[in-house]
Amino acid sequence: METNLLFCGYSYHTQPYSTGYKSGLNNFLFRLQMEGSCIVTCRGTEYHVQAGDLLLLNPGAEYFLQVELSSEEGRISSGDYYLFCEGTWVDTWWGRMDRPAVTSIGSDVQLLGLWRNLILEKSRDPHGENLELMGYLLRSLCLYLDRAITETTQTNRTSFTALRLKRFIEEHATTTFKLEQAAQHAGISLSRAVQLFKSYYGKTMIQYAIEIRLNAALERMKYSTMTLDQIAETCGFASYSYFHRVFRAKYGVSPTNYRANNP
Repeated sequence: METNLLFCGYSYHTQPYSTGYKSGLNNFLFRLQMEGSCIVTCRGTEYHVQAGDLLLLNPGAEYFLQVELSSEEGRISSGDYYLFCEGTWVDTWWGRMDRPAVTSIGSDVQLLGLWRNLILEKSRDPHGENLELMGYLLRSLCLYLDRAITETTQTNRTSFTALRLKRFIEEHATTTFKLEQAAQHAGISLSRAVQLFKSYYGKTMIQYAIEIRLNAALERMKYSTMTLDQIAETCGFASYSYFHRVFRAKYGVSPTNYRANNP
């Protein structure tokens, strides 16, 4: 089964813009709103698309897009990732489940990374000489989108908010981040974020971040030649002394002894 990535990129509009396919799309269309807003009409319904909304349409679907002045922002602004694709694999993938035309999935570092890699590979290979790599990237994106849709549609709003907190921590644990940033990402106050995460996962956000950092540190201690100072820094610990303290509390030995006994 094959895949064919026809077009992909990032579009940004600061002036009124409209486009459409009244006779129906010729290919599959994926579109993720990243900033601003727009109005999309498809499958007989008008959608006011906001940042984090994913649009998925199959061939034959009517599609009309309008970017206009936002009454809330007082300006014209719309930015989105998009791609058009086709292929027997995509046909089979599409038939596996019913997908809403528009789903609010938010933004995700891994998802955006896949999309950006597709854009990069397409620009590097305009004549389709490396179709296999682009095919696997496109398949990965399709499967990742399905997971995002499933997580969004099969949980209630509170569960989804807790999941967004968890995903943010997983993506940023090995860097220095503030809990306020996680709360802002989930669209709730810091106090609500702290309470919600603890009630859903039985641990604090900091405890979960430390677990991820320690797991990353173990991998680097086993499979890299990085110094322990470098490992502490690149895994998100503010200092080696702090890394040493939490590592010993978790595993009962110092990082030095652990590494010596696990060459």
